[in-house]
Amino acid sequence: MSEDRTTTVGRRDFLRKVGFGTAGVGATLATPLVGSAQADSENNDEKRKARYRESDDVKTFYRVNRYPA
Repeated sequence: MSEDRTTTVGRRDFLRKVGFGTAGVGATLATPLVGSAQADSENNDEKRKARYRESDDVKTFYRVNRYPA
C-alpha cells in the first residue's frame, strides 16, 4: 500500500513565508540605491534656455489629435 505523504501548507503559513522572503530581498536591493545627493550641473543660463521645439513629430501629433493651431 502506498501512503500519500503530501505536505499541505496553509494559506497563512504560505503568506508568512512569502512575506519574509520578499522583505529580505527588498532590504538587500534598497541598500545599494542609497547614495549621496549631487547638485545640478547646469548653470542659470542653461536652466533658462528654451527646450521645447515644435518638430515635425509634434506637429503631426497635434494635427492627428485635432488640437487647435
